[in-house]
Amino acid sequence: MQALTTISPKYQIVIPLEVRKQFKLKPGQKIMFIPYQKSIRLVIVPSIKDGLGMFKGIDANNIREEKDEER
Repeated sequence: MQALTTISPKYQIVIPLEVRKQFKLKPGQKIMFIPYQKSIRLVIVPSIKDGLGMFKGIDANNIREEKDEER
């Protein structure tokens, strides 16, 4: 899906309804603009709640080496 929007004089944009519905965007939700080559990537930042359980079962005993811990 492609959607076109215009930058306002205050540098604001409106996210088209089709895009908001497709990605279930809500007011107050965070997004990030990431420059990439000659374009801009818009990335939805997941909430802390959505990240819960992401690393369930990971062994955290040897994540860092001793050298890193001394910094």
